[in-house]
Amino acid sequence: MAAEIICVGTELLLGDIVNTNAQYLALELAKLGIPHYYQTVVGDNVERLKKAIAIARERSSILIFTGGLGPTPDDLTTETIADFFQTPLREDKEILAEIEAKFTSLGREMPPSNSKQALIPVGADFLPNPTGTAPGMIWQPQTNLTILTFPGVPSEMKRMWVETAIPYLESQGWGKERIYSRSLKFRGIGESALAEKVAHLFDLTNPTVAPYAGLGEVRLRIATKAPSLEAALQVIEPVATEIKEIAGLDYFGADDDTLPSVVGELLRRQKQTLSVAESCTGGGLGEIITQIAGSSDYFWGGVISYDNRVKVALLDVNERDLNNVGAVSAIVAQQMALGVRKRLATDWGISITGIAGPGGGSETKPVGLVYIGLADPQGNVTVSEHRFGENRDRLTIRQISAYTALDRLRRNLLTIS
Repeated sequence: MAAEIICVGTELLLGDIVNTNAQYLALELAKLGIPHYYQTVVGDNVERLKKAIAIARERSSILIFTGGLGPTPDDLTTETIADFFQTPLREDKEILAEIEAKFTSLGREMPPSNSKQALIPVGADFLPNPTGTAPGMIWQPQTNLTILTFPGVPSEMKRMWVETAIPYLESQGWGKERIYSRSLKFRGIGESALAEKVAHLFDLTNPTVAPYAGLGEVRLRIATKAPSLEAALQVIEPVATEIKEIAGLDYFGADDDTLPSVVGELLRRQKQTLSVAESCTGGGLGEIITQIAGSSDYFWGGVISYDNRVKVALLDVNERDLNNVGAVSAIVAQQMALGVRKRLATDWGISITGIAGPGGGSETKPVGLVYIGLADPQGNVTVSEHRFGENRDRLTIRQISAYTALDRLRRNLLTIS
């Protein structure tokens, strides 16, 4: 017994729309403990959709369709499914009246084309759509096969899933044991290096441990199937504790934690403040810090010092050093961190100066060279040099630089706490 997701829409194949529906449904199926091995994306084409159905029904017992329920000629999902199972369509008067009422509430007359949305295969039940005009259906056209259809609009699909689909699937016996997981997050260590340290845990079957890599971040997902969260945590927590001990300072948080939220909580707990001086990141560091609600408790502001005159006038950077070694240098990063800390009267000061590209690099100072300065509450400054790579694009270098700088602060806060 497994589910399969079939997303219908040529716009998905062309890349005009990101397929967030498949991701959402995959996560929801996991929560319900429903196995899910295949996803299919098919365009608005009757024959190709029929082929997708033919393949899916042989390997899956729950087929979940999104898209193709609208009023236009290329919305073919309902009639194609009905035709595949050689079942006639019927018009539901209640659904038609609901659709008409929705148009009336908007002060509009329902176009005749919308009447097709009230058609459903004989024997199927409507899956109500509280917000849109495209209802779905729940249908068992043959033994051991359940079909659920949803509109492609994510907000409509999600509400219908929560209000109708989940209760239906639970009534069929699904969801008694759900998949629970914890996602542990790490920075400052590569996926392969972390994997080597915890390799013995990848052989576990309950819970399972799997690695995922992102932009400068690595995750380990610990998952188990259990009847309740409490039972799941008894299995997950010992493994999570072991991983944290192995990773040390490379571990920074779990699940909904983000690096900015973790650093913010550390600063708030220690009643300390932060300011930043940014060159190549152009305010990017300040932006991720202020994404956290209440960040004004500890973040006092920053200076975006793209021009050297700003570095001199506002951050007290020595003009002679700028002329001798250039803005992208350890000495300038040091002075920027000290300068912003003093200017804004904060406990900590972070500076970033570098070459984000695509131009401006040289043999001695290539694109991706970044210096990060960190001034502590005692006025001591440490500077780290990073080479984030000439082949990365400008946005990626800026993002990695900002998060690396914030991670340096996190490690220092943990060391002195």
